Order: sequence, then C-alpha cells, then structure tokens
Amino acid sequence: MQSDQIRQTFLDYFSQHGHQIMSSSPLVLSSDTSLLFVNAGMVRFKDVFLGLAPAPSARVCSSQKCLRVSGKHNDLESVGVSPRHHTFFEMLGNFSFGDYFKREAITYAWELLTVVFKLPVERVWITVHQDDLEAVRLWKALGVQPERILPFGDKDNFWSMGETGPCGPCSEIHYYQGDLRLQRAEGVNSEDDDYMELWNLVFMQYDRDEHGELTPLEVPAVDTGMGLERLAMILQGVKTSYETDLFQPILRRIRELTSHDEQQRVTYNRIADHSRAIAFLLADGIVPGNGGREYVLRRLIRRAAYFGQTLGLAQPFLAMLLQIVIEHFAQAYPELQERSMVIQEIVTTEEKRFQRTLTKGLRYLEDISGYLSESGQRILPGSEAFKLHDTFGFPLDLTQKILADHGVTVNTTEYAVERSRQQQRSRQHALFK
Repeated sequence: MQSDQIRQTFLDYFSQHGHQIMSSSPLVLSSDTSLLFVNAGMVRFKDVFLGLAPAPSARVCSSQKCLRVSGKHNDLESVGVSPRHHTFFEMLGNFSFGDYFKREAITYAWELLTVVFKLPVERVWITVHQDDLEAVRLWKALGVQPERILPFGDKDNFWSMGETGPCGPCSEIHYYQGDLRLQRAEGVNSEDDDYMELWNLVFMQYDRDEHGELTPLEVPAVDTGMGLERLAMILQGVKTSYETDLFQPILRRIRELTSHDEQQRVTYNRIADHSRAIAFLLADGIVPGNGGREYVLRRLIRRAAYFGQTLGLAQPFLAMLLQIVIEHFAQAYPELQERSMVIQEIVTTEEKRFQRTLTKGLRYLEDISGYLSESGQRILPGSEAFKLHDTFGFPLDLTQKILADHGVTVNTTEYAVERSRQQQRSRQHALFK
C-alpha cells in the first residue's frame, strides 16, 4: 500500500466514525510563540485542551506536518543513521474533546491496525501505565493476550503538555519487525530497532498544578499520534523508512546524480530527509535567514549542500530534489505546487550563496584540523568555530560533523561566549547607528 493510500485510509476510517477531517496546519503557528515549529499533531489544539478555545468539533482527525529539528524535540543528529528518525514527518492522529474516551480510542486503534490494515497480531505489543488498570482491561476485552500487555512507569507511559496543565496516562502500540522466534517482551522500549513504537494513545484526564498535584479534568480528552513513515514501513514490508515510497523517488534521483556508492547510504539519507523539510518549510513561507526559524532552514539547506559536495555535486542540485518532493506530495499538500517556482528559486539562490564560501571554509577547516592533529590536540577552540560560522556561514553542527570525521570536537562553551559577544556588539551597533 502506497503512502497516499495509507494516509487516506486512516482519514477515511475516522471520518466514517464521526470525525471531522482537518487539513494540516502550517509548520509555524502564529498563535503559539512557545515553539519554533509544530512538532506533534496536538500542538494546534493546545488551547482547546487547556480550555482556552472551543473545539472545532467533538471528534477530529488529521495528518499533520511536523518538524523536529530544534529545542527539546530535535532528531537532527539521528537523521540518516536511524532507520526511522527524521526532521520532517507526518503524524496521523485522532482527537476527542469531551466525547469518547479510553474504550473507543483503544477499539478504534485496534480495529484500524488489525482489521483494516491487517497487521498480524502476533507482532503487536501494547504498553500501558502501570496504574492504568482500566486500559489493561479494555485491551484484554479486545482479545489481546495478557502477556503482550506490558506495564511501564511515568517515563514511558505518562504524557503531559508541560510542567503543569492537562496530562494523563498513555497506551502505546508497538510492532515487532524481526524474526518471530526471537521475539521477547524485554525488547519493547529497548534500544533494539526491531521493536518500533507505532501509535501513542494519550488519555488526558488530569490537570497538574505547580505543586505536582493531579486533579481529574471535568472533560477528559483523547490525543493520539502515529507516524505515517513508520506505518508505511510496516505496510510496505521494509526495515527503514528510507526504503518506503516516501523517500525512494528522492534517493533514486540522488543516485542518478552521483556515482552510486552504498557506503554513502547515510549521506544519501540525510540529503533526502533534508530535502523534504526544506520543501515544506519554504512552502509555508519560511525563508533562509540568520535567526530563529529562518536560521533552521538555512542550516538544513547548507547541510544538504555540504553533503552533496561530499558526493561530488559541485553545482546546485537541491531544486531538482525539491521538485520530486513537490510532485510526490502535491495531492495531499497543494501548497507545495502553488509555491513550486518560489521554492526552487529560493533554494537555488541560497545554495549558490553558500557554495561561494564553502570551498574556502572547507580549506580553512582542513588547515585547522591538520594543525590540531600535528600538535596532538582534539578540541577546536570556540573562537575558530565561530569564525567558521561568522565568516564562512558554517552552522556549528556542520562544523562539528566535519570535525567528527577527523576525531576532533568543538569547545562549545567558548563558541557560545563568542556568539554572545557578537550579538552584544550587534545590539550596541544598532543602538548607536
């Protein structure tokens, strides 16, 4: 089943069960200044959960554009290496605002996965909060074997919006992708990639105050989230999301542009991942810049451009990859096609700007790495890392990535001091200008 079909099947299922289908919000919400980007399906409903805004409907569902590349939820360094972590991803979710609760949420999830999508039950594991006996009883009532329902504590199975506010126990659905003969309960919530968290059902039933006290909510709610990329992996029978149709067209184009070398698989994956994030950020009106969201976009473009350079792509290439993203997702996200020309123009301009300094910056970095190696040092002074940022446009994480290949780290404390000084000088200059 292709990703477009998977997404639509999810939305159709919940629509048939009385849910209003809502199109994705932009990656940036003007009403929420606490986040750089939307990083989960529930973000747009925060005020509803907090009782500050009316619900659009008693029950809704959506496929939400999400970005995790900054702040607490930052998957950037896992990209390319991990089989299923990305900067941009889609989160499928169904929500109830004072309508149904645990019984219906659990029943819907089980029916959709095992009846509609036909996932084999012998590969499905359920986790519950250790005190949520009601959830245990509901899963058993659906025929889930008791030994496949695993209790965990607050760390794994209690979700909260923040230090205070709506919160509650959650029940997660995990899927085992390995050899059935080796399946074991201990693998769930472990580092073993054969066990994958697929869907999280959050039962928001408490309000936590500043003292940590929990008070039952008058109107409990349901908030669920399931990554489309992860579901596509399972339904398409592959072990990494890069093998799904969500990434394969981009990866094929990268291989066409370069001499195919499987040893560069992680680099291919990183470029493909960043291409998706770049396209969706540009489609939502973000442009490259030096601060905040704009700088995140610039970092992604420059990282992708650098990774391309390591593959021998000396000329701008990202526009070609972004066009593939646009064509693949245009039906679900028409804003991509509507801004197609602008997207390609902006990314090419930014890529050219970076390439003018990339060669000089790399040469400078190589000279420093050589000097450090000869002198037996393994830490780059923060002042040098800041010079690479300020003069050559190298984001700190890119400098760290390049140096890591030479066994060198960056003195990030010194870097932060240098950056703070520069920001102070800029403010003083603006004040007396």
